[in-house]
Amino acid sequence: MNSTTTPSPDVHLIDCTEPAHASAILDILNDAIVTSTALYDYVPRPPSAMGSWFAAKRAGGFPVLGAADAQGRLLGFASWGAFRAFPAYKYTVEHSVYVHKDCRGRGLGTWLMRALIERAKAADIHAMVGCIDAANAGSIRLHQQLGFVHTGTMPQVGFKFGRWLDAAFYQLTLDTPRTPIDG
Repeated sequence: MNSTTTPSPDVHLIDCTEPAHASAILDILNDAIVTSTALYDYVPRPPSAMGSWFAAKRAGGFPVLGAADAQGRLLGFASWGAFRAFPAYKYTVEHSVYVHKDCRGRGLGTWLMRALIERAKAADIHAMVGCIDAANAGSIRLHQQLGFVHTGTMPQVGFKFGRWLDAAFYQLTLDTPRTPIDG
């Protein structure tokens, strides 16, 4: 499957917008917060949080790609943001991908990530970094299958569900930009 081959004929790639998709994205994120260590948050986010989330994406020119079914229901999404707030990191992004709890295991995460990688190349990104809970075997496997390499693990940097969590970093280095510049 490549970025143009959908995991199902009734699924299509969309650019998510705040008015149309904020609620569905919030539902996916909040489920991850309360049921998993995919996000190191404790408390579900309120609807008002999505305004600033989308504003930051727009301000940075960061994509929010979605997988939608034929009825327009959001099945999952992928995005990126700044890796660190220093100018020399301008060619590096930290990405995320989340799939609705009822839609996992259908190839949507891989499909969304392939599309996000293509967007990163088009945007002259050089490195994509994923911070993954070290116990999240599914996400680690997905990243490894797409060519991401393990670049380090920070042990016991998070605490959730009564236990210490290790954050593993996976990186994909792209051949873009052709001519990077300082400044």
